[in-house]
Amino acid sequence: MSESHPTRREVLMGAAALPFLAGTAEAQRAASSLCFLSAVEMARLIRTKQLSARELLAAHLAQIERVNPRVNAIVTLVPEMAIAAAAKADEMQARGEKLGPLHRLPVAHKDLMDTRGIRTTFGSPLYRDNVPTEDDIVVERMQRAGAITIGKTNTPEFGSGSQTFNTIFGATRNPYDLTKTCGGSSGGATVALACGLVPVASGSDTGGSLRNPAAFSNVVGFRPSPGRVPNPKAAFGWLTLNTAGCMGRSVADLAFALSTIAGPDSRAPLSIDEPGARFATPLDRSFKGARVAWFKDLGVPFDPRVRAVVDAHRKTFESLGCMVEQAEPDFAPAEIAFRVLRAWNTANTYGERFRARPDAFKDTLAGEIEEGLRLTGTEVARAHTAHAQLWRRFQSFLEKYEYFVLPTTQLPPFDVETPYPREIAGVKFDSYIDWMKSCWYISATGNPAASVPAGFTPEGLPVGVQIVGRAKADFSVLQLSHAFEQVTGFGKRRPDIV
Repeated sequence: MSESHPTRREVLMGAAALPFLAGTAEAQRAASSLCFLSAVEMARLIRTKQLSARELLAAHLAQIERVNPRVNAIVTLVPEMAIAAAAKADEMQARGEKLGPLHRLPVAHKDLMDTRGIRTTFGSPLYRDNVPTEDDIVVERMQRAGAITIGKTNTPEFGSGSQTFNTIFGATRNPYDLTKTCGGSSGGATVALACGLVPVASGSDTGGSLRNPAAFSNVVGFRPSPGRVPNPKAAFGWLTLNTAGCMGRSVADLAFALSTIAGPDSRAPLSIDEPGARFATPLDRSFKGARVAWFKDLGVPFDPRVRAVVDAHRKTFESLGCMVEQAEPDFAPAEIAFRVLRAWNTANTYGERFRARPDAFKDTLAGEIEEGLRLTGTEVARAHTAHAQLWRRFQSFLEKYEYFVLPTTQLPPFDVETPYPREIAGVKFDSYIDWMKSCWYISATGNPAASVPAGFTPEGLPVGVQIVGRAKADFSVLQLSHAFEQVTGFGKRRPDIV
């Protein structure tokens, strides 16, 4: 694993030389070095005119050409559109126009998000050639902040499941071991980050899709509070299970990107009436005396390799000044709330399409749709009751503790040819989501949660630690995540293939 980092001067000299070194080993090294600068640093170099949009885009396109065929992270690439946008961005700066925070930064969007004029398949053969006429709000806000869209990242069919594969594009592979999965459903996004194909990426999370793949790919993922990034088109406007967000190679980069997509929208009933600019402020804070609840076992199985990595970090949080105690709430209501409401939402979203083309849906998703279609009003009402019970129980628990810390995933990355794990530590599963409880238990609470790189198994597979905060205390979660990251530094370890 490469731990050395070039100086800023070396990076900039390499960028300037890219047009003259095209196709050479020197060009590859220059592109890779530039692509692994932080997003915050890229933005600074752009504002100070030390780096142009054309140079930055050329470096990333070169990195994509070299690395993406091995991992299959970006499944739709629009270089012509990106090159035109980069030229326009340089012209804007030359004219002295006001620049957005993400001005000239290349980004790729999860293939569940509508992108105007760019193919959006949702990982489904039903939408193989779908080209939207409007942008998703995340895409719209990032572009308004100056970002240049270069393409779409891979996702499982309709984002269903934490293993990124579909019948259109195939599987996305883990850059730390190409025989393993990258998780999902924002798997293509996290691999693109880990490989330096983009500096930041968008994603979404229902059962762990911003956190699970982040842990598997050694990057940072953050599930914001519902409404932090509003969804003005959600069919169930008051349902808190799904939320959009973003990922980065560091907490600072993620917070920087989040500052551009967070913020209120009057069309979304859960919208949080706070500006996103807060997330662009410094993350430093003292944690002396901060009370942290350390998980016990959640009543679910964990692979011993994951427990060993995460448990070793109790002393890391104590070194930050935190008061750490082993404690956890009862998550039993989540078993009813999440399963039923997820199936209900899935049936409402895809039921009509499933009735028309049942053959076009993978087995696990079809089963979930059928389960949702069978639900009675009484069963849905009981699920809502359990959801409220869980929320009150968890908020009461966090009156004593400021944070709850647990593993992001219950096992390390598994074989890429395996649709989903059938057991962990001898405990067998009936459902394709049973192995993800350490993520979706937290989703069901509605609280903000981050996954931060925590180390590696003896085989060299990434492991993430999950930091959960109080209701709507998103910035606080990012602050502790940043402090943990600064002490450990595991996110700086790059895959060999880059």
